[in-house]
Amino acid sequence: MTVTAATTVHPGSDLGPWPAAEFAERLRAVTADRYHDRHPFNQRMHRGELTPAELRRWIANRFHYQRHIPVKDALILARLDRPELRRPWLRRIRDHDGTADGEGGIERWLRLGEAAGLSREQLWDSTRVLPGVRFAVEGYVTFCRLRPALDAVAASLTELSAPGLMRTRIAAFERHYPWIDPAGLGYFRTRVDQGARDGAEALALVLSWARTREEQHRAVAALAYKCEVLWALLDAVDRGDTGGRDDAPDGGGP
Repeated sequence: MTVTAATTVHPGSDLGPWPAAEFAERLRAVTADRYHDRHPFNQRMHRGELTPAELRRWIANRFHYQRHIPVKDALILARLDRPELRRPWLRRIRDHDGTADGEGGIERWLRLGEAAGLSREQLWDSTRVLPGVRFAVEGYVTFCRLRPALDAVAASLTELSAPGLMRTRIAAFERHYPWIDPAGLGYFRTRVDQGARDGAEALALVLSWARTREEQHRAVAALAYKCEVLWALLDAVDRGDTGGRDDAPDGGGP
């Protein structure tokens, strides 16, 4: 799956908007069909087929995405013109950055890395990130910087499918990867509820903002693009293409 940022105007965009229920169903259909839980790498992860080195490679490269979540949310925040719209996005940033050292989703992902045998220095070292992962993440951040707020918020609707993925992942790690300390799974546990809340809030915004068929098509296309970003990230991790380098994170452990 390739990553493309284009959002085209579809035939029939001059028609009236879809009813809210139909529009919501079309958005949910995107994640049902294209969310990265279907990616072969995630499927192998959940069947317990990844080697320790493969799992560490995913944790380290996925961290490059995780650390940019507050960045893209700050870019969205800057586009919102009312306090009641900004408050949820401020909370999203706090959820990931925390309000003090040792708190937040980024901290919990660092603990996941440590539980898998990776040091914090390895995770923060962006020079070790796979080229394909870097390209996908930079593309997504740029999308949130340049596209209208509707598109950027619609792209975040992958959260609609996140809670189910987190539950599957927790069960898979506990069953198949007992060498990882269960205390390191805190990020996944927290995102079950946070993802459900964030997805519901973003969906309500998109349903209210997209008032024309063209805007609705744009929202659907933005969500499809985000699914492509997540898929492309896993493509790169699955291939393990280091661009000729031999210093990709591996860590210790079994």
